[in-house]
Amino acid sequence: MPKQITLAKFAGFCYGVKRAVETVKKLKAENPNTNVSVLGELIHNTDVIKELEELGIKTLKSIPEKGDGICVVRSHGESPEVIEKIKAAGFTPVDLTCPDVKKVQQKAIELAKDDYYVVIVGKSEHPEVIAIKANAKLWSDKVIVAASTEQLKPFEAEIKSHKKTGVVVQTTQRITTLNEIVEYLTSISKELHIANTICQSTAMRQKEAKELAKENDLVIVVGSKKSANTSHLAEILKDITQTIHIENDTELDNYKELINKAQKIGITAGASTPQNIIEKVIKKIEKGE
Repeated sequence: MPKQITLAKFAGFCYGVKRAVETVKKLKAENPNTNVSVLGELIHNTDVIKELEELGIKTLKSIPEKGDGICVVRSHGESPEVIEKIKAAGFTPVDLTCPDVKKVQQKAIELAKDDYYVVIVGKSEHPEVIAIKANAKLWSDKVIVAASTEQLKPFEAEIKSHKKTGVVVQTTQRITTLNEIVEYLTSISKELHIANTICQSTAMRQKEAKELAKENDLVIVVGSKKSANTSHLAEILKDITQTIHIENDTELDNYKELINKAQKIGITAGASTPQNIIEKVIKKIEKGE
């Protein structure tokens, strides 16, 4: 009996990622004799990074003392200080920060300017969060990052004594994480302002994936283990049905038994997963390899 495979509508590249990848390729095509570099991985996907390298687009781990050509600021964003360093090194910066991420940065800046104690809900080590914090810190030293109520507790006395608390969220965060933190802050804040800055693409992807999980024996989440939105998808779905998180079709071999047992399989993918990688996963399952 053939397996029933359902692919989520909101699977793969989101608007911000698609825009970044297409623009970088276009920049190189229009400037073939100019060095085109990206500060950090453009997106969390090894296959895409390899493809960009083959086109002559370099990934920089840090800003060199001297550089030339174009240096792209990726969709996660950077602080104004980093952009100034890019210019000082001799590069022409091209800012491809996702518009949704820009909104979070602007909101965090507004709250910091208005003397709010700013709480950024997200993972402190994530590049998007590092950039949001750096932008807000230009206006206030009352800016913290937390991914759980436990991480907020050391700041409880400071929050209680401050007149106003403002919340922004990493665009790819789980709504449940935001809700838990808001509930905790409500009990300790004098005045609380919440900006739910989880992007619509992430919200729709998570909502649809939950429905997919309810209707299938197994859900396969495709995308990089370094991708926050992909990892969050896998975390959410594990509570609903049998879920596996793979980077590409080669990893399916590790889950042959699970796949063979499942009759109805749902497939979704993170915002930085290219369509061709999703298609390879589906073809391999259909062939029963």
